[in-house]
Amino acid sequence: MAATIQFQQAVGRVLFDGGMTEDGKMIRKSKTYRNVKENAPAENLYNALEQLAELSDIPFIEVEIVETSSLIN
Repeated sequence: MAATIQFQQAVGRVLFDGGMTEDGKMIRKSKTYRNVKENAPAENLYNALEQLAELSDIPFIEVEIVETSSLIN
């Protein structure tokens, strides 16, 4: 039997600089956007999430895509 991977969902996460803790560790804040399409081009995703990040007053760090899949036997 061959196992296959089945895409379930993807979310885009925008990370922001929330400052520093008292002991000098960086505070990272995030905003998550759901319903990212499986076949969306990477450049388009980055541009869209970066533009959404610009709406915030908090300094932008980076964007991430988090995908969830099922392993089916």
